[in-house]
Amino acid sequence: MIPDPASAAASELNRSSSQDEAKSSGAVNNSEDESGNENRHKRGPQRRRKRPLKEAENVASKKTKSRRSGDRKDVRRRKCRHAEAVTLFDVITMGPSAMRVVIEGWTEAYAADRDASLLDLISFFIQCCGCKGVVTAEMCDTKGDSDAMDKLVDELVEDLDEVASLQYKKFLAFPWILTVTWPTDADSLDYPLIQPGPYGRWFHTELCDFVSVLVRQCQHSLLFDNFLVNTLISLLSELSDSHVRAFRHTCTLAAVKLLSSLVDVALNLSTSVEESQKLQQVQRPSRQKAQGERAQQKMKELLEKRAEIESMMDAIFKAVFLKRYRDVLPEIRSICVEELGLWIRLYSSVFLKDTYLKYMDWMSYDKIPDVRLRCILGLQTLYGDPLLLPQLDLFTSRFKDRMISMTLDKDNEVALQTMKLLLLISKTCEDALSSDDYEALLQLVYSSQRPLAAAAGELLFLRILSADDPAANSQEGIIQGESHQRKTLRRLKALLDFYHNSKLHNHVVYLVDSLWDCSGALLKDWPTITSLLLQDLSPGTGFTREEELALVEIVLASVRQASEGPALAGRNGAKKMMSSREKKVQVDDCAKLTQHFLWELSNLMTKFSGRWDIVASLMRIPQYFLPESPEALNTQDGILSADEVQTEDILVTLKKLRAFHNCHDLSGWNLFDLLSPLLPVEGSQEELPPQVLKEVLQCLCYCVFWSLSKSGETLTSRDKAVSQRLQLRVLSEASHRCLSHPDHSVRQQAFLGVCDILTAHSSQRQAWHPTSCGPLPYTPTPKLQMALLHFVCKNVFVGPDCDHDSKACLSSEEEKMEKLHKRRIMLAAYCKLILHGVLEMSTASDIFTFYVKHHNDLGDIIKETIHRCRLLDKLESTRALVLSLQQLFVRLKREQEGAGSAHVHLGVQTFAGIKELARRFALTFGDPVKYRECLVLIHRSGIEFVFRDFAGSSLAFLPYLIILAEFSGKLLKPDKRTVLAYLQKHVPNLKEVQRQPLLLYRGSLLAEGDDDASHGRSNAAKNKPERSPSPTDPRIENRSNKMTRTPDPVVSRPPTQLNATTSDGDEDDEAAVEVEL
Repeated sequence: MIPDPASAAASELNRSSSQDEAKSSGAVNNSEDESGNENRHKRGPQRRRKRPLKEAENVASKKTKSRRSGDRKDVRRRKCRHAEAVTLFDVITMGPSAMRVVIEGWTEAYAADRDASLLDLISFFIQCCGCKGVVTAEMCDTKGDSDAMDKLVDELVEDLDEVASLQYKKFLAFPWILTVTWPTDADSLDYPLIQPGPYGRWFHTELCDFVSVLVRQCQHSLLFDNFLVNTLISLLSELSDSHVRAFRHTCTLAAVKLLSSLVDVALNLSTSVEESQKLQQVQRPSRQKAQGERAQQKMKELLEKRAEIESMMDAIFKAVFLKRYRDVLPEIRSICVEELGLWIRLYSSVFLKDTYLKYMDWMSYDKIPDVRLRCILGLQTLYGDPLLLPQLDLFTSRFKDRMISMTLDKDNEVALQTMKLLLLISKTCEDALSSDDYEALLQLVYSSQRPLAAAAGELLFLRILSADDPAANSQEGIIQGESHQRKTLRRLKALLDFYHNSKLHNHVVYLVDSLWDCSGALLKDWPTITSLLLQDLSPGTGFTREEELALVEIVLASVRQASEGPALAGRNGAKKMMSSREKKVQVDDCAKLTQHFLWELSNLMTKFSGRWDIVASLMRIPQYFLPESPEALNTQDGILSADEVQTEDILVTLKKLRAFHNCHDLSGWNLFDLLSPLLPVEGSQEELPPQVLKEVLQCLCYCVFWSLSKSGETLTSRDKAVSQRLQLRVLSEASHRCLSHPDHSVRQQAFLGVCDILTAHSSQRQAWHPTSCGPLPYTPTPKLQMALLHFVCKNVFVGPDCDHDSKACLSSEEEKMEKLHKRRIMLAAYCKLILHGVLEMSTASDIFTFYVKHHNDLGDIIKETIHRCRLLDKLESTRALVLSLQQLFVRLKREQEGAGSAHVHLGVQTFAGIKELARRFALTFGDPVKYRECLVLIHRSGIEFVFRDFAGSSLAFLPYLIILAEFSGKLLKPDKRTVLAYLQKHVPNLKEVQRQPLLLYRGSLLAEGDDDASHGRSNAAKNKPERSPSPTDPRIENRSNKMTRTPDPVVSRPPTQLNATTSDGDEDDEAAVEVEL
């Protein structure tokens, strides 16, 4: 047992009663029931049980100590000084001070009883592994017999006894053969070194401290007895080579820490050797002979001790490190590479060689990030020591490519520490990295990880921006201000060169963020940068146009960085919370930039007024001003006052403005006055980009909409009403010019915008009381009306083969549906102008002509327009229908006369198509009684259209009567007689004219049972020419039925049923038309 420090007197008595070196076998029990070397985590009195009579001498000695302690129990109780027996494993829980006291007691016990103390130490390491089994020690008496030793080594195994459910390991820890036996059901993953929480970290530290203190206490005597260290090396090397993870992990840590402690001892010996050498040099010649012999003897002893320590280190390195640096457990590999870096740095005379450095290179390829990280951290300590740099040149040249590639490591911390290592190499070894290496490393300023980008920015600042200019240093007598300005100019030129040479990236914001930590003073020197921009420098020393644009972007990025901090979209790793000091610095920077740019921004805008790209960047600076500054608020009104704006930033701003203005009234900002100068002017050669112009048109439309909707609140005088009408006129004229814009999206937005505002204005006019002050009337000019009609016909009524915007076929159905949806929106917007009275109803005739041709896509909108127009004015809407038919007929006649009937233009409808259109129009008249006047008007207009030049014997329009006959079925009997009389008025000898269209039309007007009709048929039968069939001829009748009959029986009702139809019948008839369509 190891006595407690509190019972020093009892320890002395126990040590005096210890016997000689044991020659027989002994056993050490590590189970929880045994009291000799138990693995106790809790200290407290336990009942001891009797041991067997046959025990080793060391166990008997400990039993004697226990008895003597028991004899003095009453004395301790009376003095209240209870001394509890503890093991070395319990010492870890006592802290460093108790650890030193206990280890001192152990060294004294080792000097008295070496075997028992070593068995206690062996038990300590096994308990640290978390083993709860039994350790049996047997003496090895085959020291001089090599054959017996080889046979013994063959018997040292680690195996599993499945019958007894035990696992055992038998190994040599000279002079004993140790056998560790533990149950197989024990959890090998639950050992102290990997316990979760702070306990595992605390045990790791305490175990390392124990080994260090042990070596430090033994460095003057016991360390060189050729017994203690050899036994420890044998024990730790054998256990570190076990298949059990707990043994391998714990003993590997103890072994490498033992080597590290031996390194400290070797350093102390080296220091003693150097002091002895210095002492010999300063000795007097008279005493040099006598003292020289003693000094030489002392130095010889020190050198021998150092050589012995180095041999111990070499034995540990070969027995433990060479096997465990590639262990399957990453924690073991991390321990090995971490301690290797420590050995190389502390004891460079032995370890700073390629023999050991190569392992640092190999470990950098480990698949576990923690191993690679510890390798890089170890190399940082090496390159941070200037004394070691000359011996690292060869390693740097070989390992450089691997280090550069590790900056792209998938683990962010490994990449960051590698960049810091390369930065350290760049500072200490100027020629270690080539220009190509720097080019690859400096591109990392655009990395998505901010810590890595900041480290690359520091390298950029060190490599390019902070380099001294020999020409500037040679000039003397320069004013300090001029010197600072020249230095800033040189650094800015270098930064701009790097920015333009990095062709892979164009993100100024990320570049500024990377340089912010190391060169914030340069980036925040806004007065000097502004003065350089305003100066007209010579071409050799000044900025080019590209450099001016990039420099303004850098200024904008620095202003944003100073105002908002390092939070950037797409970049991770920035601090989420700022300290109070950082917040104060941010507020001060915002105040400085606000005060500076309030005066200088206008000068910059004036100088670069012709550069839209620079103006766009400058106009974004005021949004980062301090909101408490009144000057900053006044500056916001002039943000959009530039003549030319063509940039994505302005586009984003306009989109935001349009989105807000769509939902909120921003009339107080006077946006119409700010945006209207951006509209194209007639005769001007300069135009905005299509995307910007489209957003400007939308914003102006919203301005007019809000002005019209708030008319009751804003129009308090006639002057305001005149101003509102002026805005409407300005926007209408600008939209008129944009209808001929090359970009289709601009044309479409201009058309929809002007249609919507004219419709809204008309609605407000109709809802306003005439006596109150409301919106003044505004009528679009005839040119605008014609332009709108031309736009509809050209962009809405297009077919798949005549789409002028896309010559190629659409690739998907989604695109087709999107195109159709836009066409329907534009047609509906134009039809609203007609229904709200903005345009004359006669203009709808051009729309009605496409009813049949585009019936599938647009027929419902046109039909609804016909219905709404008829509700507004029946006769006027009927005239529009008639006009549409007449226009198509005239267009067809002109086409036939010009190119022949065999070649009809694609934009002209055929005669059958016009006849089908007339039939569809006739179906829209549900109740003949209700629309009696309209039907009569259609026939009278058609008769006048055909026979307007009848006196000159010109009957070119006579076939139109076939089209007109489609409406005869809707006439009532009295109306048919009236129309027939009207026809006879225009053609006096109606019965004698034997033209087929006239006969067909006349036959459609004759009612059944009519005497005049019978007389006409008899005369036609008598005077029938040979090749002129009468209207009642079966062939004509069949041909007429093919062209005029309708498949819906509800429409072709008997006359009596039509006469008896009421308003309800009108609804039924309309429903029947819907079914037929």
